Amino acid sequence: MDTMLTAEQIDLYTGLWPNKLITDFLDEAAAATPDKAASIDAHGTTTWAELKRLSDRVALGLLELGVGPGDVVSYQLPNWTEFLVLHYAATRIGAVNNPLIPIYRDREVGFMLGLAKSKVIVVPKEFRGYDHPAMVERLRGDWPSLQHVLVVGDTSWQDFVDTSWEERRDPAELDALRPDPNDVTLLIFTSGTTGEPKGVMHTHNTLVAANAPLPERLGVGADSVIHMASTFAHLTGLLYGVRLPAQVGGATAVYQDVWDAGRFVELVEEHRITYTSAATPFLHDTLDAPTLADHDMSSLERFCCMGAPIPRALVRQAKAKLPGLAVLGGWGQSENALVTLGIPGDPEEKIVERDGYPWPGMHIRVVDAEGAVLPAGQEGRLQVTGPFLFVGYLERPELTASSFDGEWFDTGDVAVIDAEGYLNITGRTKDVIIRGGENIPVAYVENVLYEHPAIAGVAVVGLPDPRLQERACAVVTLRPEVAGLTIDEMRTFLGEKGVARQYWPERLEIFDELPRTASGKIQKFQIRARLQE
Repeated sequence: MDTMLTAEQIDLYTGLWPNKLITDFLDEAAAATPDKAASIDAHGTTTWAELKRLSDRVALGLLELGVGPGDVVSYQLPNWTEFLVLHYAATRIGAVNNPLIPIYRDREVGFMLGLAKSKVIVVPKEFRGYDHPAMVERLRGDWPSLQHVLVVGDTSWQDFVDTSWEERRDPAELDALRPDPNDVTLLIFTSGTTGEPKGVMHTHNTLVAANAPLPERLGVGADSVIHMASTFAHLTGLLYGVRLPAQVGGATAVYQDVWDAGRFVELVEEHRITYTSAATPFLHDTLDAPTLADHDMSSLERFCCMGAPIPRALVRQAKAKLPGLAVLGGWGQSENALVTLGIPGDPEEKIVERDGYPWPGMHIRVVDAEGAVLPAGQEGRLQVTGPFLFVGYLERPELTASSFDGEWFDTGDVAVIDAEGYLNITGRTKDVIIRGGENIPVAYVENVLYEHPAIAGVAVVGLPDPRLQERACAVVTLRPEVAGLTIDEMRTFLGEKGVARQYWPERLEIFDELPRTASGKIQKFQIRARLQE
């Protein structure tokens, strides 16, 4: 895959890029603590030795299927151990990992696999009532590069895993195929804030570097018990759920494939969970869990909230109900991983009024419209540089180039940096709604709604919500011959178009006309003001 990585960047980040692969950490953990639990999911426990054995076997199996270095392996799996097995296996042979969020449907998956030119896709037989293999069959004709489909929960996957590939192929092949740490190892798609999802490319070095500061900053180590309920197909879930346990020396990870706060508090007591990362609503749900007081939560030391500000009332509630818990807020993107995070011991003002302090090696700045750097306390466009930055958008070299100002990536956010260097995100230059830490790609949803035969005009806007920060509202005008439109009719249409349920607007308003500028642009600030009156 073509990237923007230069020799100058490689020299610049020497020392911050450790030139190790995540499979190196897996090997070390399996050798040091082979019988220790590596993964505990809804289906059972897997030790570090078992995880290495399974992933090495699957790596050989992928080679037998014709997958080689640089080929894309896509997988749309829940937070199950099979996800880890595939991630380590694809990494081992230099293939490119392409995780897909389980709630994505035809439109998203169809576009992503088409752009990625995936050679293999792995899906669950069923998850949350959805038939994933049927979706693949509907779309398969649009993917000329796809050669193999494996279904977890079906004989195709079980036979694949049970086959002793190590008896058919020389395991020494795996060592011979060891990728360069600056090769692309991850293709992860954004939610499409500019109208189509963007394929973000990361190398082994950028991902390993992103996790490197956690032990010192947060005290996470081999003795930690790490929890993850955010989907592994988000960078948050992948970095801090899938990869972090190996990278800190072989910690135990406890996974939830479906978030349930009541079950979470049970898991904390049962497994003595010490650390979790999730969107802010997960903390809200935990503190409101009816059985919270019935369980021993004393082991839980860190709750890192990603993707949305932390309300002051929530921080105070956490201190009252879980006095041993440090709540920290952070900010990052698919393009740059976690850039800033609060520091344990930060005063309340920093926790609720800031979005964290830069990780070692990462640098932030704000600039004005002309690109001049602004001093502390002044609002401007947020730019980022450092060793965690992605190395380009797949098949979009012009977009990649236009997203950078020299070595600085323009994040699309508006921010202020205070005198101590803490970040405060104040707005977004891109049109996106953040619902519970999940980006809703406004332009994409609007484009689909414009296809509805009853709709003449549409604007999707975010409205404040006390739990989720924002909820999406579709404001539409109707064609003259149409008498009306219900929210159920709108949702049925979005479902038929293959739009993921998470993107469906939760409110529908019908206007006679949409407010516009003299040039015809819709004035969303006027729509929001009218809806909030």
